[in-house]
Amino acid sequence: MKTLMFDKPGYKNTKECLEVVMDAVSQGLASQVVVASTHGDTGLECARYFSSIDEINRPTLVVVTHNAGFKEFGKTEMTTQTRQEIEELGGKVFTGTMPFRNIGTAIRQTMGYSQQDLVANTLRIFGQGMKVCVEIVLMASDAGLLDERDCIAVAGTARGADTVALLSPAPSNRLFDLKVRQVLAKPREW
Repeated sequence: MKTLMFDKPGYKNTKECLEVVMDAVSQGLASQVVVASTHGDTGLECARYFSSIDEINRPTLVVVTHNAGFKEFGKTEMTTQTRQEIEELGGKVFTGTMPFRNIGTAIRQTMGYSQQDLVANTLRIFGQGMKVCVEIVLMASDAGLLDERDCIAVAGTARGADTVALLSPAPSNRLFDLKVRQVLAKPREW
């Protein structure tokens, strides 16, 4: 597959990103898809796309949200209704700690530097969406929601999707075993 390049980042690229995902799945590139979805809009849209695929050929869908307390202590940003709708359509929703925003964030806020910032900012050289693609695959792997086969990751800059990548998953404690096999879509500017 060729890489689809967007002129600008953002939610306006979501539909085209999901079409890239559907093409990649139909070509057999991966049978596991991980989607970053803070409020659930992108995850729900992807689950709706997949609902048209018969259950035998439907890829595993994991929708990854921000951790509880990301914005407000004890609260998640995805509503219970959205979470239920994604799950009713066959998706799994995972809310957990982001590898590049955990205890290291607290250390940076106190001491000014954290090793996780170095990794996150290095990945951002390729765009915010690429950093998030790597992060959500680590999170889904940590939760035992992926197997060792390649997966497609979908993420974006702020809301929606603008980045799609094919990755070989790994848990966060084995970060350097994760491989970005192919970039399927990304913005030229970010």
